[in-house]
Formats: sequence, structure tokens, C-alpha cells
Amino acid sequence: MKDTLLTNRQKEVIRYRKQGMTQQQIADHLGTSKANICTIVKSATRNIQRAKETLEYLYTLDSANLCVLAAGTDLLETPHLIYQAAATLDIKIRYDSISLINRLSTYMPEKIKGRHIKEDIHVYLNTDGDLSFG
Repeated sequence: MKDTLLTNRQKEVIRYRKQGMTQQQIADHLGTSKANICTIVKSATRNIQRAKETLEYLYTLDSANLCVLAAGTDLLETPHLIYQAAATLDIKIRYDSISLINRLSTYMPEKIKGRHIKEDIHVYLNTDGDLSFG
């Protein structure tokens, strides 16, 4: 991956963090300050989030808005709400309840806290019957 939204330094620091090194350990290893490492991590995280949001937007371009999972909704209720919305369109969702909850948790972790949705999540259905979230 030569051309990314991350600088070489950001990729290096993120790789060390994923390996379990603390910010202080990375700073010592790279001969810089912990504050500098913190700044690099924050900037990289921001760039990664922007890329993720861009991809989520692209996935929804050929999709119809199926429903909105409102803030405060229990995650365990979300499959029923999605199935119900799809049923009104006479569409069968190809995911079971656990898979739906896992997809939501994986794709929208910033909008979920514990068992509850903390920000509205839009559910989109594309022509292939696949779901995406925004």
C-alpha cells in the first residue's frame, strides 16, 4: 500500500500500537516524545475515520434507505426492526440475527455503546440484497 491517507510515520506508529506497544515505548523506540506519538496516533485515527466514512457513503450510493435504527434502541431489537422493514418491501434479508448484530457492531462501533445505539443508524439495502449502514 504505497498511496494511502496515512503517512509512513503514522503507519509505523499504528503498527507498533497494534503490536501492543505503549505510546511511551514507541516514543523511546523512535527517539521522540510521548506527546508527539499521541499527536501522530490522533491524526492517523482521524484519517482512518474519514476514509471509513467515505467508504460507507460509497456503499450506500446504489442502495435504498431501508430504515433508521433510532438512538436508544437495544441492539437485540435491531434484527427484528430490519426484518420488519424488509418484509414491507417483500425482501428477505440474508443475515441471521446474530450476524446482523455483529455487522452493526463491526461497521458502526462509534454509534454503539454497550447494548444500545447511541446515535441514529441508517440501514441501506442494495440491489444485491446486501446491507450497509450510515
